[in-house]
Amino acid sequence: MKLAILTGGGDVPGLNPAIKTVVNRAIDAGHEIIGIRRGWRGLLFYNPDDPATHEEYILPLDKKAVRTIDRSGGTFLHSSRTKPSNTRWKDAPEFLLPGGDYDPDERQDLTAHVLKTLDYLEIDVLMPIGGEDTLGYGARIHKEGFPVVCIPKTMDNDVPGTDYCLGFSTAVTRCVEYINQMRSAVGSHERIGVFELFGRHSGATALYATYLSGADRALIPEVPFKMDRVAEMVMQDKAANPSHYALVIVSEGATEIEGGIVETGEEDAFGHKKLGGIGQVVNEELKRHTDSNTMYQQIGYLMRSGPPDALDLMVASNFGNLAMDLVEQGKFGNMVALQEGRYTHVSASAPSGKPRTVDVDAFYDPETYRPQMKKMLGMPMYLY
Repeated sequence: MKLAILTGGGDVPGLNPAIKTVVNRAIDAGHEIIGIRRGWRGLLFYNPDDPATHEEYILPLDKKAVRTIDRSGGTFLHSSRTKPSNTRWKDAPEFLLPGGDYDPDERQDLTAHVLKTLDYLEIDVLMPIGGEDTLGYGARIHKEGFPVVCIPKTMDNDVPGTDYCLGFSTAVTRCVEYINQMRSAVGSHERIGVFELFGRHSGATALYATYLSGADRALIPEVPFKMDRVAEMVMQDKAANPSHYALVIVSEGATEIEGGIVETGEEDAFGHKKLGGIGQVVNEELKRHTDSNTMYQQIGYLMRSGPPDALDLMVASNFGNLAMDLVEQGKFGNMVALQEGRYTHVSASAPSGKPRTVDVDAFYDPETYRPQMKKMLGMPMYLY
């Protein structure tokens, strides 16, 4: 068979090891495999009549090409936030533009061209790696009759159908490290430290980073917060600390009661604006509500950078092997997954469901804005 693999959406540690495992298995089994550069954009912008696009978007893969990639983070195939089924004309490749007048902001479904590209490249199976957006479009491709096997990744760990997604462990590990490193600066100046973490719909990274670092409060998207109440509790935390400081962890998707999400820019092809800034709002409000100085740090891209930790390295390799098992067994239209600590597979349409979020009743106290782990028996390693 001829296989193709792509990565879409945000980068996370674990993508490269998954790619390497798939490539090595494919080569050992006698298959041909290529990489699609820049996710779904590579298939949308590929022009069969322009050889230059082949060089730009198609990368032949062999064991030599992937020999060392598992030692680094991100994706060596690059990524994009392209959704061919919802593309503005102004974001489409020039060779697909209609003749005459057209509205550059009008959205089009250009899936027919993606399927044409796959056919032209003589691909037998496509293996997308991504979050709910990337894999949601992968399910669309399968619905059109094209064989796919999907691998879930997202540092938010919010893809439906699997208990674990590539990148989550490393993201939490990085956050804990950076939060604890900042204790020296925050404590030295007896301030309140405010840390903003990625997390659009799910507060999992903020919750676990708070739990594992011992930070004082966590503000997550699942529970809107009341600013004066947060300020009151944080000042209590500061007074109770012999070093006279406190730490507040904020998900980028967190909101005040009767407030909205802080976001900027235009919506992307998946309907998302750029999140970020609620941490700065909390920081300024804490200054206004208290007599304490603050330190604000947006951990952001740092939490998704660098090589994967041991857990993400292991899960990425295992997901890659499981994906190749499904390919060789002809079990297409599936996503590899972990459920209750065991490797399995689910329908490729699973990521199209509602994103997974924190079980507030089990793991979070909405009155104190703190993690509370009180239902441990029988839970999987990562609790949700």
